[in-house]
Amino acid sequence: MGSVDLIAACLDSIRQIGDEIADATVYVDGGTLEAFQFIGAFPLLLELGARAVCSLENASPLDAVADWHSKFSHPVRKIVVLTSRLLSDAHRYILRCLGNHGTVSHCTVLTAISEIGHSAYVDSPLGPDAFREYETLLVQDHEELFKKCEKSNKHKDNISYTGSDFTTDADKYSEWGSGVHYGSNSDSSPTKRNLFDGDLGQLEAGGKRLSVTVSHFPMIFSPISSRAFVLPSEGIIADSCLSNQHEDSLGPCLPSISTGKPFDSDEVPPGVTLTAQFLYHLANKMDLKLDIFSLGDTSKVIGKLMMDMSSLYDVGRNKRSAGLLIVDRTVDLLTPCFHGDSFLDRMLSSLPRKEKMSSSSVAKNPQTPSKHSHAAVKRVPLDIKVPFETVFKKEEPKSRTSMLSEGIISFMSGWNSADVESEVTWLPDYSDKAHDDKFGSDLGTLNGSLLSNYAGVRYLEALLDRGAKDGLMLIKKWLIEALQHERLSSSSKGRQGATSVSEIHSMVQTLSQDHLSLLRNRGVIQLALAAEMTLLEPQSSRWDAFTSAERILSVTSAETTQSLASELRDFINTSTSVDSHKQATTMESSQGLLSFRDVLLLTIIGYILAGENFPTSMAGGPFSWEDERSLKDVVVDSILERPSSVKLRFLDGLDNELEAKARSKDVERNNDSAEPASSTDDFDDEWGNWDDNDNADDQKEEVYGDMQLKLEVRDRIDQLFKFFHKLSSMRLRNHALGEGLAALSRFETDGYSRKGLLYKLLLALLSRYDVPGLEYHSSAVGRLFKSGLGRFGLGQSKPSFGEQNVLIIFVVGGINTLEVREVMKAISESSRPDVELILGGTTLLTPDDMFELMLGS
Repeated sequence: MGSVDLIAACLDSIRQIGDEIADATVYVDGGTLEAFQFIGAFPLLLELGARAVCSLENASPLDAVADWHSKFSHPVRKIVVLTSRLLSDAHRYILRCLGNHGTVSHCTVLTAISEIGHSAYVDSPLGPDAFREYETLLVQDHEELFKKCEKSNKHKDNISYTGSDFTTDADKYSEWGSGVHYGSNSDSSPTKRNLFDGDLGQLEAGGKRLSVTVSHFPMIFSPISSRAFVLPSEGIIADSCLSNQHEDSLGPCLPSISTGKPFDSDEVPPGVTLTAQFLYHLANKMDLKLDIFSLGDTSKVIGKLMMDMSSLYDVGRNKRSAGLLIVDRTVDLLTPCFHGDSFLDRMLSSLPRKEKMSSSSVAKNPQTPSKHSHAAVKRVPLDIKVPFETVFKKEEPKSRTSMLSEGIISFMSGWNSADVESEVTWLPDYSDKAHDDKFGSDLGTLNGSLLSNYAGVRYLEALLDRGAKDGLMLIKKWLIEALQHERLSSSSKGRQGATSVSEIHSMVQTLSQDHLSLLRNRGVIQLALAAEMTLLEPQSSRWDAFTSAERILSVTSAETTQSLASELRDFINTSTSVDSHKQATTMESSQGLLSFRDVLLLTIIGYILAGENFPTSMAGGPFSWEDERSLKDVVVDSILERPSSVKLRFLDGLDNELEAKARSKDVERNNDSAEPASSTDDFDDEWGNWDDNDNADDQKEEVYGDMQLKLEVRDRIDQLFKFFHKLSSMRLRNHALGEGLAALSRFETDGYSRKGLLYKLLLALLSRYDVPGLEYHSSAVGRLFKSGLGRFGLGQSKPSFGEQNVLIIFVVGGINTLEVREVMKAISESSRPDVELILGGTTLLTPDDMFELMLGS
């Protein structure tokens, strides 16, 4: 058997639907777009015969002529829709696509959610036979809208022919440009009528009814490398809640705290069900039969759901046996909060991301009570923004505008084939927009995920195993190799030592001077520009400050709770002085230091560390009453000191009051700086107004308002610290799990560089240690022996996770790149270097993402 390769498996699954893709216009939604960007699937789609690849949510009537300059001589007859959401979510977009293509006779819908997943999802109106139901529903809605459009067109024709003879071509194009058009394109588009008049006439005369096929396509996920993957951020699996609202919940985006109590079967969150469906079908597509293990309450439910889905047909000779370990993210919240030594983690934390599209509201089932409906979880998209404008920037400040105008002029001159040398005089003047931020951001940045598979080279896979310095040196090595291949000279060709921003920038400029060289090496250039942004000053200093603060907390947490609380107070006071300095001056030197939001993340880390090191001193929290009271006072004072800079979830509802206080503080600061010191003349002038009490009453009302606001903020801070108590008490909630986590401390190799849970857990399981709290779910083979052959004494002993040659670890709630690096290191350090390990998670987490999920706006 060959080795397990996630990227190859995704590309093979696309090849298996090649017959549907051939001669079709392919529509992909946001989640599928994100997944396909990672594996570089778009050249493969065109190679399989796709006419064009278009966005499902941004479908346009112009998609019908996207393939005008191609080998296809007939209009599009079929479309293929690939969606990572529920069919009810994608329904209105699919109808819009069908309305934009009047010549389509067949529509294939490939969804990542199975029929059982649709029926199990509370807000889905479809039942157990979801695919057949949706095929009928789509045909009915399409025909109904088609008839309505025909009636409206006839009514318009009667009015135009009887009432007026001044119908223009612009009137005919009005409906074509409106975004949704049902019926033949020949009526509203003279161009399409002229091109495809014969074909359209035959289609209309035949009156052929639209045929719809709905199938399951489970291989929509985002491989970071051949052995690591996450779910697309705009797919329904990542968007669905992993926890319901109760006292053990940390939020809908994370699994609940493990207490050892069984789940109520009626209260299983939708994300849990969809995750179980995904893992089952992923193993099935990769020809793996699983022995399932779980660590945590939510993972235990997923394991049971997968065990119920498996059957005797899962046992086959052609399937490789594999071990699946499902882990709750709440078992180890500390690792994704830490700013570890991972180059990709640092890069992803420094790069801006694309704004997520507002997910469509699910078509609610009228028979479903509204109290069971779930809100969507907002995940940060993995699509990054890379400033490619720096590649083309010259020393002249107006080069971008002139290059843009010259490019448009060249394009329009080439478009006008009758006169190639013709001058275009009607172009708009973009000089006024040269400094427009939105205009510049749209043109100067390139959206798209970092390609894990580019031109056969897997750059991300090589960077996953690198720290900050090693990753930068590797990118420099790739740039030098690209320069040598292009036969270009570079001043830093033989230079050794640390790599600077200017050095990376100069090599990128040299490599991108030629357009062909830029296209051939765009994968390396994208990584180099991303690394350049990582090294810029605000991000670099902030990351280093975080690393130093976390190291201080780790060392202090091993001493006493008093010293740990003292360090946290010092961090909060420092952030207050830094933010005040930033408001008073415009100095750039303070921007790299930690803000109040950053210190709240450090407080989360401090409470988790206190819960790990002092699990017995926890009545109301890990700290004494006096220490926690002083921490609360410092946090309240920090919020009231800078109310405008705090946009946090636990302060929801106090936004107007805090903004009013921020405005009053700004007025006071301006008055203090503008008004001179009072003189004796001012004192004499005000003598006659001392008897007026209006000013005193206003001051009393202001003091009363400030006191009421302070009391409300203190109530919110009390709730916040109760949330911190949850984080620190996780090991005491489940004694078996707490014993297992404490036993894993023997695999801590170095006291100064803390290792994550997955590293220690994998080393323990490969060494065949028994981990308390780890539950085994019998596989299909195990149930066969238990129910049938077990009666004859042919029982089966409990297998070990480390015995398998193929291991899959899936973290419910998300992973970060530091964990990927650590588990690969654990494999190399173990006695089983031949093990093939796959690491997956709900999403890709950075420390800022963890803050947003727990305390963010």
